[in-house]
Amino acid sequence: MAEPTPRLAPTAPSSQLLAAGQNDYRIDLLGLGRDALIAEMARLSLPRFRADQLWHWIYHRGVTDFNAMTTLAKPLRMALAETHQISRLAVSRRQESDDGTIKWLFRLADGNEIETVFIPEDDRGTLCISSQVGCTLNCHFCHTGTQRLVRNLTAGEIVGQLMAVFDDLSDWPSGRDDRYVTSIVMMGMGEPLYNYDNVRTALKIIMDEAGIALSRRRITLSTTGILPQMQACGDELAVNLAVSLHAVTDELRDILVPINRKYPIADVLQACREYPRATNARRITFEYVMLKDVNDSPADAEALVKLIAGIPAKVNLIPFNPWPGSVYETSSDAAIEAFARVVMRAGYASPVRKPRGRDILAACGQLKSASERLRRSQRQDQAETA
Repeated sequence: MAEPTPRLAPTAPSSQLLAAGQNDYRIDLLGLGRDALIAEMARLSLPRFRADQLWHWIYHRGVTDFNAMTTLAKPLRMALAETHQISRLAVSRRQESDDGTIKWLFRLADGNEIETVFIPEDDRGTLCISSQVGCTLNCHFCHTGTQRLVRNLTAGEIVGQLMAVFDDLSDWPSGRDDRYVTSIVMMGMGEPLYNYDNVRTALKIIMDEAGIALSRRRITLSTTGILPQMQACGDELAVNLAVSLHAVTDELRDILVPINRKYPIADVLQACREYPRATNARRITFEYVMLKDVNDSPADAEALVKLIAGIPAKVNLIPFNPWPGSVYETSSDAAIEAFARVVMRAGYASPVRKPRGRDILAACGQLKSASERLRRSQRQDQAETA
């Protein structure tokens, strides 16, 4: 018996319709997790194996045209193209640094924009992915922190950054030994744990062995220390954890990382001690931006190693990357080296992150788009003219 041809009207969640485009009401399959894709096929009275076939074409082969999915019957391909789509983020601007770093400004379906950065090395290629449009944290040294939060990204917009970069770099099919993107870091615009549900869905898609197949050992999630979600992240995702510490006293961290007033250093470090799967083989990374005459003294380094004592960890020292209007200066090479010596003497690896992409404002702490949150009246006006 031939399977039924799906002819149902779209009933996807509004987030999926938004991802499909403001004037396109086809359901966007990009960003649907496995269970959601299986459920969508069931809604269309299609067997589960069709979801497996679509998963392979979307996430292993990178195909966006249903007609190219030759393992699907032609009537089914035609029917799916009428009611569904597999979207791609639009590229507003692509910049390449003198050091090979590439930054994309992606335009979302609602007109907002986000930035994504690829950092090539001799032995690996790292993609820095955003989780929000803007940021709610207002970290004093971070350019993104000057852009107020507009909204969370959908799961499709998060995984869509990786998909669009795979397209640009010709990294399909996924899983090739010679692929350019070998690891990802959730260190772009936004606080990932304030968008945990969508980040979780996106990372599970990225880690799925039948699709993109990027190992959790090659994924690092960076957080300022959002305690309720840190435990869930370890339990459900088990990816590498990086914690933006940047200070050794609550008094200073309250200024540099204002969320510290809600989640102070002692509580964040206790959560790190309890983080699932933190071992010497999979250490927590403490990120520490080096600010001249602010947090870069040997005494600060001594205090840092006392704070993190007993935690399987390494300390990533980040020379401050200037941005227009910033009030801080980068610590001198001598100050950074002296700080690193103290940390290494205590038994912690203390690599200094080499600034990459500074000339195109793609380095750590430099990302920002022009998107702004609309007032309610502006949103109403926009809806009326759409």
